[in-house]
Amino acid sequence: MLARAFRKVTPFAALLPMAATVIVAYLGSVLWTLRTSFTSSRTFASDNFIGLAQYERLFDNERWMLSVHNIAIYGVLFILACIVIGFLLAVFIDQNVMGEGALRTIFLYPYAMSFVATGVVWQWMLTPGKGIEHAVRMFGYPDFEFDWIVDQDMAIYTIVIATVWQFSGLVMALMLAGLRGVDPDIWRAARLEGIPAWRVYLHVVLPMLGPSVATAFMLLAVAVFKLFDAVVAMTQGGPGTASEVPAKFIMDHLFLRSNIGLASAGAVLMLIPVIALVAPYLYARSRKERA
Repeated sequence: MLARAFRKVTPFAALLPMAATVIVAYLGSVLWTLRTSFTSSRTFASDNFIGLAQYERLFDNERWMLSVHNIAIYGVLFILACIVIGFLLAVFIDQNVMGEGALRTIFLYPYAMSFVATGVVWQWMLTPGKGIEHAVRMFGYPDFEFDWIVDQDMAIYTIVIATVWQFSGLVMALMLAGLRGVDPDIWRAARLEGIPAWRVYLHVVLPMLGPSVATAFMLLAVAVFKLFDAVVAMTQGGPGTASEVPAKFIMDHLFLRSNIGLASAGAVLMLIPVIALVAPYLYARSRKERA
């Protein structure tokens, strides 16, 4: 009797450390950050509540508004490019090409690299006079210029290039798993009917990859709001503040400008869209599993 009760309790006991971590470290940190955003905290946390004043200051801050503008541009281009390129790579590998295993590894390898390493490599490649510009000039185009990384209007697009290169392999892996689950009879029927392959992919296969696309979208959307390492490694938010993003704004005000209250308000605002994206997705999955 005692042994049976022990076996029932053991799985729950094994989950206790993880449950404690979630409750104390994650949920506790979120609640503390939310509370701090309503105070006048500077270098140290304060109990002086000032309501929504920190949020008002945030929206009056030009640097914050620029970071929101940048993350919106980055997010649209990053997610769209990763899904399109990842899908095309998956389609390519799904053709039973020679060296499929090696190609999968090559395409997925960038995702295994740290974001700092990616940023440093791409900073060198995009620096005027080095990397891409130098290579093209060596091929006989001495007037070629590629100075986006030092151009205030184009700097944010260099971040898109670097991170798309890093994440496309992940999307490829997700899409390839979905493609391998497509019934071969669909392709046989399409060939008998003489339907072009691109139409089959667009109108039949792609809708069937809904779960894979949704998973890729969620992972990429969360990565958008977490963007920090690549920006710091590549541009430090520059030139000036041209490639500023919310995460860098928050970290700068938290550690360099000693404004915990304002940084907490920014963190709460970044959490809201993540919850708005993740909550419906989790709800839909739970309903599907219950059905």
